[in-house]
Amino acid sequence: MSKTDSDQAGNSDAVTGAHLVGSVPFPSVDEVFTAAASTLGNHLHRIPDGEVGERKNWVAWQLPIIMNCDAFEWTGEDSGYSAASPRRVRLKDGMSEADIRFDNLGYADVATESFAAFRKLQDDGVVAKEHRFQVCLPTPVAPVHLWVREEDQAAVEEKYEAAMLAELARIVDAIPADKLALQWDTAVEFGVLEGCFPTYMDSPMDDIVERLVRLGDAVPADIELGYHLCYGDAAHRHVVEPEDVSKLVDVANQVAARLQRPLNWIHMPVPKDRDDEAYFAPAQALDLPAGTELYLGLLHSDGIEAANRRIAAALTHIPAFGVATECGFGRRKADTIEPLMRQHATVSQPIR
Repeated sequence: MSKTDSDQAGNSDAVTGAHLVGSVPFPSVDEVFTAAASTLGNHLHRIPDGEVGERKNWVAWQLPIIMNCDAFEWTGEDSGYSAASPRRVRLKDGMSEADIRFDNLGYADVATESFAAFRKLQDDGVVAKEHRFQVCLPTPVAPVHLWVREEDQAAVEEKYEAAMLAELARIVDAIPADKLALQWDTAVEFGVLEGCFPTYMDSPMDDIVERLVRLGDAVPADIELGYHLCYGDAAHRHVVEPEDVSKLVDVANQVAARLQRPLNWIHMPVPKDRDDEAYFAPAQALDLPAGTELYLGLLHSDGIEAANRRIAAALTHIPAFGVATECGFGRRKADTIEPLMRQHATVSQPIR
């Protein structure tokens, strides 16, 4: 690949649109919406609220909510996820699945509050009417795997999924369908598929796809649906470095084929050091429905030239895509966020 090829990659009409994965470490949702709209407005279909405040460490805020259930007690087991939430929980002796109850996970409450701010900014002309409000929810596997000891995870997952679907129902009731987009954040699953996380699943690939399809089909068809496929970002490191996009493609293809509703977008990560064509070669087998947007998380903090090298490598195997970062912007310094947003616009064509 020549330097000229890589320099021109980001100006290609094949690279159109941008996607914000979720977290943006600004103090308020108003600042997230305003920055995204002013910097990337013509490149975005949808805008998330940035997962600000207590949600800044992804699912860490769910641990005290899980512990609100009297069926659990602390263990001395390290979660291995984050210094902010280092411990795991277990079912108390004598407790069973029947004793597990989650009344309010909090996601619907914050989504409703954030949407009020989003709608006001649309009414004020700050955010374009064309933009949808993007709600990002973790798949239930994530908090259950991270915060519950292995022996109890199967029992807890079923109850936690039911609670998460109740949160989804409340979100759907509160926000107009034509203003809403729903993203399932899918990260722990790839640690399972790569064999670096223990699991209670009998057939991990089949079981994971089944769960993702069930979650996707729970979203009404008139609400946009997408999946953020992820290899983790704790301390800005993957749980394991992917050899290539093969597992991402496999999951995406199977989910797309089995969903009973439209799939609006898929997001896949691209590691910082992967500007080689081999990483993207399995994407030739990607089989997404017409109209499904593909976003590659190939933007990092190493600048435009490096981003264009990754774009050029991707274009050898993928005919068209939009751009994103690998994961959310969470835990970055606030003064790095808008330059990173501008990078999205620099290397891609606008959608409108």
